[in-house]
Amino acid sequence: MLQLLAHAGADHTPVVLTSRELGERLGVSQQAASRYLLDLERRELVVRTLANRRQRLHLTPPAMELLRGEYRDYRRIFEGPGRTTISGEVTSGLGEGRYYLSQPGYVVQFTERLGYAPFPGTLNVRLRPSEARRLAVVRDWNGVRVDGFEAGGRTFGGATCYLALLNGRRSHLIRPDRSHYQDVIEFVAPERLRTRLHLKDGDPVKANLEER
Repeated sequence: MLQLLAHAGADHTPVVLTSRELGERLGVSQQAASRYLLDLERRELVVRTLANRRQRLHLTPPAMELLRGEYRDYRRIFEGPGRTTISGEVTSGLGEGRYYLSQPGYVVQFTERLGYAPFPGTLNVRLRPSEARRLAVVRDWNGVRVDGFEAGGRTFGGATCYLALLNGRRSHLIRPDRSHYQDVIEFVAPERLRTRLHLKDGDPVKANLEER
């Protein structure tokens, strides 16, 4: 039913459909379609409002994320893991990476899920608009999740990591759920990438990214 509603346009605007119409399109009875719809509403996947004896249906963000998950699974079956290459220039960040990557809540998760304790700091790479658009594809990839947590009265956000070869050096692209940057991405590794790769601000770098 979520797929049907998305095809009808309910992902971006409310659509008007009766339970009978939904049942006919799904090949089930009106009663069954009504039950499915009520279940989706209860799970907060569909917003349903009544208008002139018909119902307006709109998919919620969690519903779209569920569909994206289905898309990712099928794409991996038929196309294999995603891969892409991006280029940019090394730039200095705000210095927050050292603080965040020193937090035990992150260090433990990185060690368990990526297989290494990260150097306490990130390498920042600035992207041109065309490269930023190319990078948007990773939003539909399966990555390694680093969960948010609370410590010392503060809340620390989660992130998703993607395997990368940065100028041939194994690392991970880290995409925080909350970020100050629009055109800057960050990489983590068990070593200080600037030192290992002899990089300074303005130097070009290339990263080969691969889905988990």
